[in-house]
Amino acid sequence: MYRIGIDFGGTNIAVGIVNEERKVVLKKSLPTGMGKRPVDEMVSDMASLCLELTEKVGVKLSDVESIGIASPGVVNSSTGVVEYYCGMNLDHYPMAKILSEKLGGFHPVYMENDANAAAYGEVLAGAAKGARHALMITLGTGVGGGIVIDGKIYDGFNFAAAELGHTVIEKDGVPCSCGRRGCWEKYSSATGLIRMTKEEMEKCPGSRMWEGISDLSQVNGRTAYDAAKKGDEAAKRVVDAYQDYLAVGLANMVNIFQPEVLCIGGGVCGEGDYLLIPVNEQVMREQYAKTSARKTKLVIASLGNDAGIVGAACLGEGK
Repeated sequence: MYRIGIDFGGTNIAVGIVNEERKVVLKKSLPTGMGKRPVDEMVSDMASLCLELTEKVGVKLSDVESIGIASPGVVNSSTGVVEYYCGMNLDHYPMAKILSEKLGGFHPVYMENDANAAAYGEVLAGAAKGARHALMITLGTGVGGGIVIDGKIYDGFNFAAAELGHTVIEKDGVPCSCGRRGCWEKYSSATGLIRMTKEEMEKCPGSRMWEGISDLSQVNGRTAYDAAKKGDEAAKRVVDAYQDYLAVGLANMVNIFQPEVLCIGGGVCGEGDYLLIPVNEQVMREQYAKTSARKTKLVIASLGNDAGIVGAACLGEGK
């Protein structure tokens, strides 16, 4: 028995065939072309990839149990409509229905917000496997959030819940695209890390962060970490500030939700224990229930880019 999961991302459209063990057996991706072409063309790519992968696996599309789409934005999971996504000015777009039509009326097609789907994937088959109450925080261009309560995705009465990156941790801080100032994602996203790195490099032209870099456009999320590991003090300031902001936000999440497991994912998590150990120590100090015998376990997500595919594919389980 197979299901198909689609991760509709800002950079790539990734489609995967998922088996009964909730493992991706085959996947392929195409560039999204966000902002460069109509969304209908992107959905056509989803359909083409579904047909290509089922053929390669050796099954008919009619033998697939269900298809799930993980999409950014406010996603109405009951209707399969993207109600709002600022990245494309996408309003009330019936993505599930359109994909179904492009696949000759294939049914059922489910939809969920991409961060929620990734959290669900980690609960079903990843670092939070078996947890009934879990959170996932994704550290990418922004800070995404996914919430699983009692084994089910929580998306609020209007499907707009879990925008955890838009909680303010610095009053009157850096302006955010959402219209607020000081949002968590402006400090704990990869974008925020790069911004803080560039600011410190401009102040410290002798920093080892400049090694191998001719201009600030070459700075990435590893720049400060690589230099900090070499003992560079300016880089250490960046890393310490970044991890402090991250830990403050994570402690807030623990105090609000008290999940069994809190997963963090994204490229910066490739730093492993260098990131996780000090952040976890601070979260433990700052959480309200610090004397409780049962505490939230902070872990690095294990499914990587497959989390959204697995979570999306499994949206139809039990329905």
